[in-house]
Amino acid sequence: MISVLLPVRNAAAGLPAALDSLLGQTLGDFEIVAINDGSDDGGATQAVLEAYARRDARLRVLHRPHGGIVAALTAGLAAARGDAIARMDADDVCHPRRLERQAAFLDAHPDIGLVSCLAAFGGDPEAARGYKAHLDWANGQATPEAIRLGIFRESPLPHPTVMFRAELPGRFGGYRQGPFPEDYELWLRWLEAGVAMAKLPEALLVWNDPPGRLSRTDPRYDAEAFHRIKAGYLARHLARINPHHPEVLVVGAGRPTRRRAEQLLAHGVVIKAWLDIDPRKIGRVLGGRPVIALEAVPPPSACFVVPYVASRGATDILSRFLSQRGFVLGRSFLPAA
Repeated sequence: MISVLLPVRNAAAGLPAALDSLLGQTLGDFEIVAINDGSDDGGATQAVLEAYARRDARLRVLHRPHGGIVAALTAGLAAARGDAIARMDADDVCHPRRLERQAAFLDAHPDIGLVSCLAAFGGDPEAARGYKAHLDWANGQATPEAIRLGIFRESPLPHPTVMFRAELPGRFGGYRQGPFPEDYELWLRWLEAGVAMAKLPEALLVWNDPPGRLSRTDPRYDAEAFHRIKAGYLARHLARINPHHPEVLVVGAGRPTRRRAEQLLAHGVVIKAWLDIDPRKIGRVLGGRPVIALEAVPPPSACFVVPYVASRGATDILSRFLSQRGFVLGRSFLPAA
């Protein structure tokens, strides 16, 4: 059986569409564990949940005082009875065969612990260009290798697209509370533990973008939070794959890039120099390290390079440049933005 975890707070407007899409699934053997996280909208969300629960016994509702997304998900995991856990948000909509396709994939691939899917963007592509660009990038990370290598740039797995084996939280820990995105930290931790992750190459969820989405309003989901939480995981990964450990060269000498990259220092990484294309920076010493022209990067036999430039599209350009110089993704360079 599949357990769908659906945390809900003040979501009466979008909740009926989300529930209809779940209750219309072609897979019959599943439950929805809806966690009402202290909704205070005059009983509107509670009324929707209770009306649907009366109609279909597959919906189980947990009413809790408001404790936040991590507390709600933890309560849902404790109550779930399924062999696999699917995530869903109250403002998104599933394809009718989503659960069937993902459950069948896990059944057929016992080596895979988590499977995601592509997602269609349900917001305004002009007003939310950043979110749309992120989803386009995430949809492109569609193989276990791409997920593993892309995880240090940003999250390649939108949270409501995933289904994972119910045993994983017990083995490697579940959602953790802290000043960071709870899903991204979970993927980093599970990948570090060796959990293989895959993605179905079809859009089985519409990822909507309402103004109140937590990733828009909560500081745990801003760019700096992502960089803080991934620093330790990235440093440990570099220790495993970098033949020149602990030394790296970082692409990007701007102040925001340096500030983010320098979080690696607390985890034992040594930044030998900055690589940059700005002639005003080249030859200077910034943060105690020289700035070297990107064109003068030593060969891969002499260094490991970590591109940290965050501007959209820059990492792909840098990856092509480094590949032309003989660098190999995951072996002699690894993007971190």
